[in-house]
Amino acid sequence: MRAAPIILIVLVQFPFIGSPSSAAEIVPNLYVGKTITTGVTNEHRPAALARCFVDVLVKVSGDPRLSTDRKAAQFAADAASYVKDLHYRDRLEGKPIHDEQGTRDRPHDLTVEFEPQLIDGVVRSLGRQPWAAERPVLTLVVYVHFGGQSYILTRDEPRGVNQREALDAASQQIGLPVRLPHEKALLAANIRTDEVRQFGVSEARDVANSIGADLTLQGTMVFSDEAQGWIVDWHLYKHPSLVHWKVKGVNYDEAFRAGLRGAVQVLSGNGHP
Repeated sequence: MRAAPIILIVLVQFPFIGSPSSAAEIVPNLYVGKTITTGVTNEHRPAALARCFVDVLVKVSGDPRLSTDRKAAQFAADAASYVKDLHYRDRLEGKPIHDEQGTRDRPHDLTVEFEPQLIDGVVRSLGRQPWAAERPVLTLVVYVHFGGQSYILTRDEPRGVNQREALDAASQQIGLPVRLPHEKALLAANIRTDEVRQFGVSEARDVANSIGADLTLQGTMVFSDEAQGWIVDWHLYKHPSLVHWKVKGVNYDEAFRAGLRGAVQVLSGNGHP
């Protein structure tokens, strides 16, 4: 049995170094949630709507703690009352039906759009405030060590295809714009693979500025057989502090979600992970 993720937090003060590049972007589909569900009947719909509803609460508020909040779960039980529109897409579209059950048990992507004013009202009733859709852009500089190989996750690193897909999915789910640097941008900043683990505030500022981002989220991902997954340290470089948190024994999908959840919590003013 996999051990529960362990999360640690450290706050370190640094003097002011430069100003952010103000590359904020409007997050699209802020009130839209997506999930995978079985079929299109009412049998599985309430649970699927509830998952989308909670994801949207987190995305709109910037507070990941709502994903386990008991009062938020009570609102989610009535998620259908907040729906503006929804649609299904058959994940096996174009493939022939191969049993007598037809499409009932085929997996579908469910996309749900919720009424913004109603969601904002729920967020406020939960003691949070809606976070504006114009949000800072993060650049991620991530050191990856797996199977005796080490590399930095860049836009063009051939070993990082699946991780880039996981990062993109996390960015859309959590509502935080992210950019990966090209390898040449890191070389121009004189940053090599082994040096990322000693990343500093100055390097973080230089990399963010070089690709038009506001802030840098630096990660160190090391796969551990003992932990039955990745051990990941995240560092967010935000004036005037360096915020650190850690997760252990997760797959890389959860590793990126944990990184962006921590960042969005800090940047939205909802405390530290």
